[in-house]
Amino acid sequence: MAEKPWQGRFSQPTDRFVEEFTASIGFDQRLYRYDIEGSIAHARMLARQGIIGGAEMEQIVTGLKEILAEIEAGDFEFSVALEDIHMNVEACLIERIGPVGGKLHTARSRNDQVALDIRLYLRDEVKTVLSYLDKLLTALLDQAEKHLGVIMPGFTHLQTAQPILFAHHLMAYFEMLRRDRQRFAEGLRRINVLPLGSGALAGTTFPIDREFVARELGFAEVGRNSLDGVSDRDFAIECGAAAALLMMHLSRFCEELILWSSADFGFIELSDAFCTGSSIMPQKKNPDVPELIRGKTGRVYGNLVALLTLMKSLPLAYNKDMQEDKEPLFDTIDTVKGSLKVFADMIPAIGVKAERMRQAAAKGFSTATDVADYLVRKGIPFREAHEVVGRTVRYCIEREKELPALTVEEFRRFSPHIDADIYDHVTLEASVNARAATGGTAAAAVRREIDRARRELDQSP
Repeated sequence: MAEKPWQGRFSQPTDRFVEEFTASIGFDQRLYRYDIEGSIAHARMLARQGIIGGAEMEQIVTGLKEILAEIEAGDFEFSVALEDIHMNVEACLIERIGPVGGKLHTARSRNDQVALDIRLYLRDEVKTVLSYLDKLLTALLDQAEKHLGVIMPGFTHLQTAQPILFAHHLMAYFEMLRRDRQRFAEGLRRINVLPLGSGALAGTTFPIDREFVARELGFAEVGRNSLDGVSDRDFAIECGAAAALLMMHLSRFCEELILWSSADFGFIELSDAFCTGSSIMPQKKNPDVPELIRGKTGRVYGNLVALLTLMKSLPLAYNKDMQEDKEPLFDTIDTVKGSLKVFADMIPAIGVKAERMRQAAAKGFSTATDVADYLVRKGIPFREAHEVVGRTVRYCIEREKELPALTVEEFRRFSPHIDADIYDHVTLEASVNARAATGGTAAAAVRREIDRARRELDQSP
């Protein structure tokens, strides 16, 4: 049986099931690279401060690099009895280089060690998330630019509301995802704080140089309170919250892709590469990728709630409960990366059915508000104009007509202020291009936003 670092206090061995129940090596082994990276920096600091000898440090660093190579080659045997990645690496190091390997743990605890590993892990993973977001944002800009002239119905309550540009709709998701990117980037600042040196909870009696370790590992600053350094996971929860918001936005987009690709809408065609068929109905083409991303959103929400619930009643400082932070965090990161990667590949492959979108936009009296605005410009109060247009629409419904099909005489039945120039306002193009203010759906306004977005994306850190 593997020796435990704390066995001197105990007279009985740990129950075998308890070993398995309390061990985290089954999932925290993915932190091996960060654990070894942090240990190398720690060893160099110990030697620099004269806490261990230079030759001892070289032995430790060489041994750690050998263990790293062994793990990456798949030749390392992890032990449940050694509980976690930290003790698995340390036990192997001592076995490999002898008692000097035991000096590595001087001036640190597993409490600050695991906090370091998680921060190093998240720092890398958030950077990957940002790169995937950039790819998706670029794909949205490309599709918006490519289909700048395509008109589609805009909806409220899933009812036809006003005509908009398809590019304008895509740019709405660009804005949502741009804010998601900002949240992850801002959270990265709070992740990038060194906890090592906090010890178990009170710091250490050894003359360590935390700033040196921070420089070695690329941290922007060191934690200012040892209790906080080992006992909080707000940086991880913040990452989970940003992920939940991101997945909510992706899920909304997925819902629209699912609707738009249905026979009833027929606005788009999803690439075969992102769909599957039916085992019984040969005609089916199912939007499985958007459906699955929509479904995976729930697990990210659940992981966030799990992390918040885990931490809500913990007294300072470290508690074993906090071992449960890793699996939901790992799952959230894996889910977000997978969803973003497939989304960024799926968006450029979407086929846009422009004529079908236009036909849908021409139905449902989508330019009714433009008729009301027309009357307002003629001096009619908006509420009165609203009523006039409402009666006009009811007339159209009874006769199965759309507004542009009415004659001037029919329009004038409802208001004598309507003249032949009404047709300059009730076409789809007129309705869209009249909304030219910043943020509007006019082609010129959308073009400005696409150009601005590209410049900002190019400058993003």
